[in-house]
Amino acid sequence: MKTHPRSRAVRTPGGLSVRLDPRALTVVVLLLVAACAAGVALIGTGDARIPAADVLRTLAGNGTAYQDFIVNELRLPRVLVGLLVGACLGLGGALFQSISRNPLGSPDVLGLSQGSTAGALTVIVLLSGSASQVTAGALAGGLATGLAVYLLAWKQGVHGYRMVLVGIGVNAVMTAVNGYLLTKADLVDAARAVVWMTGSLNGRDWAQVWPLLALCVVLVPLVLVNARGLRMMEMGDDISHALGVRVQWVRLLLMVSAVLLTAAATAAAGPVSFVALTAPQLARRLTRSPGPNLVPSLCMGATLLVAADWASQRAFGADQLPVGVVTGVLGGAYLLWLLVTERRAGRI
Repeated sequence: MKTHPRSRAVRTPGGLSVRLDPRALTVVVLLLVAACAAGVALIGTGDARIPAADVLRTLAGNGTAYQDFIVNELRLPRVLVGLLVGACLGLGGALFQSISRNPLGSPDVLGLSQGSTAGALTVIVLLSGSASQVTAGALAGGLATGLAVYLLAWKQGVHGYRMVLVGIGVNAVMTAVNGYLLTKADLVDAARAVVWMTGSLNGRDWAQVWPLLALCVVLVPLVLVNARGLRMMEMGDDISHALGVRVQWVRLLLMVSAVLLTAAATAAAGPVSFVALTAPQLARRLTRSPGPNLVPSLCMGATLLVAADWASQRAFGADQLPVGVVTGVLGGAYLLWLLVTERRAGRI
């Protein structure tokens, strides 16, 4: 395995050796700053506009009672959900693209988003469930779809292009199922389902923040611990086996983690499209670093989603769009560009 020429090995007091890339580290810091700046701008946006300085003062506990209610109770949860959903999608997309060794191997293409949507629609249309039940249905649908893709793609192991092809087929089936469920819904449930399917952060509160945060606290360290094995797997299964990596076990563990991250993000905000596809690719282009770029992808996803949410509220005048519409337009254009680039390079 080649070491990037800019990488430096740093030894911790406990004897562990950590490889650091100064450019990647700089990109991560800049993305975190951009995400925080976009979050502060988003908190100050709305009918009751609050200057950035007052937002920061209120977050530090020095605001008025009115500002404290607007910032901490109404708007901060929405921003935190946006950051966490974007981070989950960015990290999940990076895992899928690295495992499949294909830039198109994202949850949007593999059918996981449509599977989560099918689970949520089943609860809305057939059970008229509550918001918490819709969330549980979306999570269950995403997990079931991920399991189906894994089992259908299994043939003496799971390989990248087979998984992408199976995922495209599953995505088509789940899209048809979702269309069928909408035709069976009454007017009220259909309108509710369409709003959810668009992908939006409207009305998000602390009830969505804590489950997502707990999931990230558990899964992000687990994924990062196995990042070395994932990096080796990009050289091929045979070489990875020779280097001592338990390929199928690491692949299964990381795929389950990616499915959970994607399903949880979809359950919290609906199927926000294309963030999982674009965030890892943009992160890789900024860092110019080989490997999965997990942490930069996570930060890029968070930044993209919060910036898109700010744009959805400010860029279209009085018309406020769901964030899923903005990411869909931008991500669709990026996907077309990516397909043209891959074709010219002879990879598709």
